[in-house]
Amino acid sequence: MTQDSTTQKTSGAGTVFLIGAGPGDPGLITVRGLEKIRTADAVVYDYLASPALLNEARPDAELIYVGKKGKDHTLEQDAINDLLIAKALEGKSIARLKGGDPFVFGRGGEEAEELVRAGVPFEVVPGVTSAVAAPAYAGIPVTHRDHASMVMFITGHEDPTKEESAIDWEVPARCPGTLVFLMGVKNLPYITECLMKHGKPADTPAALVRWGTTPNQVSLVSTLKKIPHEAEHKGIKPPAVLIVGSVAGLHDTLAWYENKPFFGKRILITRSREQSVGMARQISEKGGEPVLFPTITIQPPADTTRLDEAIEKIAEYDWVIFTSVNGVERFFQRFLHVRCDVREMAGPRIAAIGPVTAAAVQGRGIKVQLLAKEFTAEGLLAGLPEERTRGKRFLIPRAEKARDVLPEGIAAMGGLVDVVPVYRTCVSEVSDVEKVRDMLQKKRIHAVTFTSSSTVRHFVEILGRDSVHALTDGAVLASIGPITSRTMKEEQLPVHVEASKYTIAGLVNALAGHFSRSFRDGGGEVG
Repeated sequence: MTQDSTTQKTSGAGTVFLIGAGPGDPGLITVRGLEKIRTADAVVYDYLASPALLNEARPDAELIYVGKKGKDHTLEQDAINDLLIAKALEGKSIARLKGGDPFVFGRGGEEAEELVRAGVPFEVVPGVTSAVAAPAYAGIPVTHRDHASMVMFITGHEDPTKEESAIDWEVPARCPGTLVFLMGVKNLPYITECLMKHGKPADTPAALVRWGTTPNQVSLVSTLKKIPHEAEHKGIKPPAVLIVGSVAGLHDTLAWYENKPFFGKRILITRSREQSVGMARQISEKGGEPVLFPTITIQPPADTTRLDEAIEKIAEYDWVIFTSVNGVERFFQRFLHVRCDVREMAGPRIAAIGPVTAAAVQGRGIKVQLLAKEFTAEGLLAGLPEERTRGKRFLIPRAEKARDVLPEGIAAMGGLVDVVPVYRTCVSEVSDVEKVRDMLQKKRIHAVTFTSSSTVRHFVEILGRDSVHALTDGAVLASIGPITSRTMKEEQLPVHVEASKYTIAGLVNALAGHFSRSFRDGGGEVG
């Protein structure tokens, strides 16, 4: 931080981190930016900062929205400056999330100057400006060996009624490279007219990219003369970036992001919040917008007596069978509480249903001797011949409520089975039910995913059995496998997609395949 010799740091003041949050895709923030969000006492965020980044904040962090949308300002800039200073003087660490980069048309420089005057320490965490990211996600390189050896960033947020523009329009009009205008949609006719008036050819390729880097991205490629009319006709509104130059014509060839299978799709995730992160990441990587709607929470069993007894006599079992990642995690949490050393699991052999469950076991340094070929209880039973089962003792640590196919099958082959609950699934107290209900009613949710029978039942319970069918009409309902599909049918919900591999990755890939086929068959419109 640089400050003049007359400015002193205020004793006890917290640090303000001016963080470039990227233009929309939460994956574009830097590792350092994420670190500062996760450790901040308060997060002060703008309209264009991705809401997904707020999930990274500490549960006890104060979240303060100061967004500006057109003429609708939650707080004026002076009030935002005062807020940052006041919070810092309380001794708090502040993550100030700025859309794009804080020092590229983000007024971060003005905020930094005010912090210096108040003696508040600050740091700048640069981000990816939308001037580069939005064109890139639209397949438009702002520089190109055959098209542009220079690029000029210009604000489009000038008042066309003022007597004199702050921009010398002759300079960008004569620029042989790429022009990128930020915040210029409302002034689009004025901008294009000024460029043509000062010599920029009317047939110069031009493009608008709205909501760049997000699943809501819309690209429009035209010419300098025609683009204002076409933008109005197609309803292009802020936020959008205007690109002027021959590189704009590369969109049709290089539009990689808009060709992703989930592009333009909002996909509802109904599993528990702590388990949704990986699935949300996979959806985002395929161009979709994950919407978290945790219908279940994972809780410890009401009574751990039976579990503790089983752990105490673990050496007496011939087999321990894990049926889910939750079962693995909850079992070993309790095992280490009772036994203190995972090496005391050395006695019984280990079986697992599914590769993800097996990986969770092996991640604790324990070998899995039997993995179900099909990721179901039936698949595991097929790998347990009767001669290896009769007279053997089996421990199955699992959910409090689960199918009895596995223990009954082992018992039928002469095995001795102890089933002990290690967790229970409860209906989640979802805070944004009305928001999701509204999105479903307006057909803004394109798919709903179910990863277990519990997510199905609790989804129906939360939204209401009388209304859930109408709410989901038009959405693609996707199941992780046949057991979950069976529950969906019991609840009279259609199964449009069922994963052939009963894993999260299998479910995501099956849904991606469905949308890709739909797009090829002419169902490519997105809402």
